[in-house]
Amino acid sequence: MSQLVLQFRLLVAPYWRSDRKWIVRGQVMLLVLLTMAQVALAIWISYWHRELFDALEARSLSDLLRQALIFLLIFGLTMLVTAVHLYVKRWVQLDWRRWMTSRLLDGWMAHAHLYRLHYSDGDHDNPDGRIAEDIRIATEMAITLAHSLLFSLLILGSFIDILLEVSGTATVPGTTLAVPGYLVVMAFIYAGVGTVLGLMLGRPLIRTTNRLQAVEANFRYGLARAREHSEAIALMHGERYERRGADRLFAEVGRGWNLQTVAYLGIVSFSTGYGTLLPVFPILIAAPQYIAGAMSLGLLMQAAQAFQRLTSALSWPVDNLGDLARCRASIDRIVALYQDMEALEQGGWSNHSGGEHIQLCHSHHPELSIRKLRLTTPSGQLLLEDFDLHVRRGERILITGDPGVSISLFKAVAGLWPWGQGEISLPEGRDMMFLPQRPFLPEGTLRSVLSYPHEADHYSTACLHRSLECAGIAWLAPRLDDSEDWGRSLPLRAQQRLGMARLFLQQPGWVFIEEATDAFDLKDEVCTMEMLHHELPNSTLLNISLHNGLFHFYDRKLVLKRHREAQPLPRAEEEPALPEV
Repeated sequence: MSQLVLQFRLLVAPYWRSDRKWIVRGQVMLLVLLTMAQVALAIWISYWHRELFDALEARSLSDLLRQALIFLLIFGLTMLVTAVHLYVKRWVQLDWRRWMTSRLLDGWMAHAHLYRLHYSDGDHDNPDGRIAEDIRIATEMAITLAHSLLFSLLILGSFIDILLEVSGTATVPGTTLAVPGYLVVMAFIYAGVGTVLGLMLGRPLIRTTNRLQAVEANFRYGLARAREHSEAIALMHGERYERRGADRLFAEVGRGWNLQTVAYLGIVSFSTGYGTLLPVFPILIAAPQYIAGAMSLGLLMQAAQAFQRLTSALSWPVDNLGDLARCRASIDRIVALYQDMEALEQGGWSNHSGGEHIQLCHSHHPELSIRKLRLTTPSGQLLLEDFDLHVRRGERILITGDPGVSISLFKAVAGLWPWGQGEISLPEGRDMMFLPQRPFLPEGTLRSVLSYPHEADHYSTACLHRSLECAGIAWLAPRLDDSEDWGRSLPLRAQQRLGMARLFLQQPGWVFIEEATDAFDLKDEVCTMEMLHHELPNSTLLNISLHNGLFHFYDRKLVLKRHREAQPLPRAEEEPALPEV
């Protein structure tokens, strides 16, 4: 429980101290005042019940009519307070969810965390599900539980006094021992036994709920992954394989559901019996006083209602055990993701690579410098050893050789490959562009796709047309304002040309290309390289390419070879400078 409180504070305290803290605190205070109004109405209803049954016992029509008019007032106020309370509560839930979602998205979609988390230690599977679903559950449940707990505590304090007032004193059967306020004592005993048994029966529910939420998230991720790769699956006729995979994931959901069902059986069965006995029990134990004439019918009914209110308040842990389990499971998942992203932000890759990782820094000079670089795979297999490279502004370098080593070097320069040692000093400024083999094309207008990651109106229409023309896809120019899922509607070659169009549009000073023209034939690739020389004459270009026949476009060629344990440590081979064209 103490760990849950600490985790809850981790989510609440920053929100309470946020930039909008006075609005948040005002809404929370209004929510507390409305909760107090609900308790006041509950107390009023208790005394109204007493007056009503006394009027019935006295067979007084005038008193009955007066109580009916009073009830109309109570009814109207209850509806008003409940409606306003619901509105304020949902405002706080949404506002807290919006703030928490924004904070986690800021961490997840910054400094390549969404990529780096895949290779980081810790419990942060399905971060998208945690942000979209677990934050919703945690914020909604936490506010609802906090309100019901405050309501129960206020009811507890109020109805103890009422029950002490109306229950009087009873003698223990067979003795002369008098127990003042005996209904209060019986309420605590009844609720105490119920709470202990409920907690014992409900303990497995927390574990099974946490497990069910995890396998549900895995199932959603598996289906989303099949949707994202639907074209490749259809081309390879892999539907049966994916179907079996979905069945396996749903089988885990079924097992988690069944375990939760078994956990629910005990607590639900007990809660049903506990709730069924509750309205009858106080009347049975107070009936002797009514029969003896020491208590009126109104007092008897008020005592029974106050007993129910008091035991319900005392039974808050049992009544909310399922919601507590769901809330705690979601809080655990949110906090784990938040802490792992904080670790990435503060310690970089150091806590994920045994303390050894590639150091990235920024130079004050317009050059790229790699010193004593050692590249390994995540499992520790050596790829490249003792590698040095110095690239000046405006150089054109072709990188060939082992594709695994080349692509690992590409990712290391981009800050996405921490495994190894050494130092990579990047050129000053952020005037760099990395072009992967398959460009990311977000859904939206073609204008926004070309301008990505900038806003759609960042570039003029004339510049967009020019970039499409340079990339050889001028036929797409009339569709700048069409919205489509371009990653599905265009073939790979056209997608790679869109990536090149971004390059012509954004005119970066440093360009790193990872086989981004491998879908082109040799003639198209030659035309693209000629256009790069013409449109970006002063830009530095490092191109990973497997195609032959392009050497004359580069100043030098770098051949990267994979390390083999049986051979001496290899170094990258650099061929003599080639004449520029």
